[in-house]
Amino acid sequence: MAQDTVVCGHVEPGFEPVAEAFAANFAERGELGAAFAATLDGRPVVDLWGGVADAATGRPWLEDTMQVIFSGTKGVTALCMAMLLDRGSLKLDDPVSVHWPEFAAHGKEAITVADVATHCSRLPGVRAPVGEQELLDPGRMAALLAEQEPESDPRAQFIYHALTYGWLCGELMRRVDGRSLGRFLAEEVAAPLDLELWLGLPPELEPRVAALSYGPNWGQSPPARRDPFPGDDLWASIYENPPLFIAPELNWNLPAWHAAEIAGANAIGTARSIARMYGALACGGECDGVRLLSAQTLKLVATPLASGVEPHYGVPMVIGVGFELQTEHAQFGPVEQAFGFTGAGGSVHGAWPEERVGFSYAMNELRDDLSGDGRPAALLAALHACVTAV
Repeated sequence: MAQDTVVCGHVEPGFEPVAEAFAANFAERGELGAAFAATLDGRPVVDLWGGVADAATGRPWLEDTMQVIFSGTKGVTALCMAMLLDRGSLKLDDPVSVHWPEFAAHGKEAITVADVATHCSRLPGVRAPVGEQELLDPGRMAALLAEQEPESDPRAQFIYHALTYGWLCGELMRRVDGRSLGRFLAEEVAAPLDLELWLGLPPELEPRVAALSYGPNWGQSPPARRDPFPGDDLWASIYENPPLFIAPELNWNLPAWHAAEIAGANAIGTARSIARMYGALACGGECDGVRLLSAQTLKLVATPLASGVEPHYGVPMVIGVGFELQTEHAQFGPVEQAFGFTGAGGSVHGAWPEERVGFSYAMNELRDDLSGDGRPAALLAALHACVTAV
């Protein structure tokens, strides 16, 4: 990206270093297109965007451009699940089969809601061969998981459930609430907070979605490589049934994939909306008179319930009620008490409760540099410095 890339938007007085860091991502770190937003005490203090929304056409990233956030979706799903917990419709120690009787098949009757929420359900992948069209059908995927035996591999006791987390949570919510997860999100979160955030994108909004591109060094992380763990059928069931991130194909750009509800991976929204959502969670669960969670439930979702080293990636993972919590890798910036969720390729979305800050970084060039992604790190460092100086 040329050094003269125009950065648009605004920052409140005292947050100018964040705009400088955002511009530096284009000038020094080769950013393609991106948006970064943050709230403080529920009010927007950073709302920036710039670059190119589609590398093939040169379409610019505009104020209303939206982005697929991959596993950032899990934070959205976690919030919806937490809202049902808050209302008493779900309890963490409920067996899943109480709400979803078919799930008890093949010895799964003891698996609880907490197991599903914390990536401990021992169903990290799908064993039955799955085609791409089936991947877009949450009912079909949930049925396959209900019919499946839990994994006996000891690694599966605590392992990242890359896509199955969403299908399990989505079906649980449908059984309990009667609505799909996407509809629940639209009616209970997005509409009350006036968010542009979707799980199952309306077709008329498709022209506003940025096109994803692979970065020049894409292919370093395991999901981007063919058969990174030869003979590991657990890995294959999670990431290669079917393959999710193998260049040059990017099915995640297809309108059919945007319209589907893939509750672990394909939420689409603006950074300002996602920052506003997390801003509510950073301010005791409420924003502008709209309460999402009680203080008690909010404390629970940010409490570590499962932790360990992810067996395939070899990195620490700490999970609350669905949310990813801060680790020594500081994926959520220089704040110890942070939570949210990161997304494949580099997006980061979360809350700093002690600072009363919500933030979201969304971009369209996917990177998987093993040395780390300097783009969100620079933005969160600048944001933290500004917040602590206010």
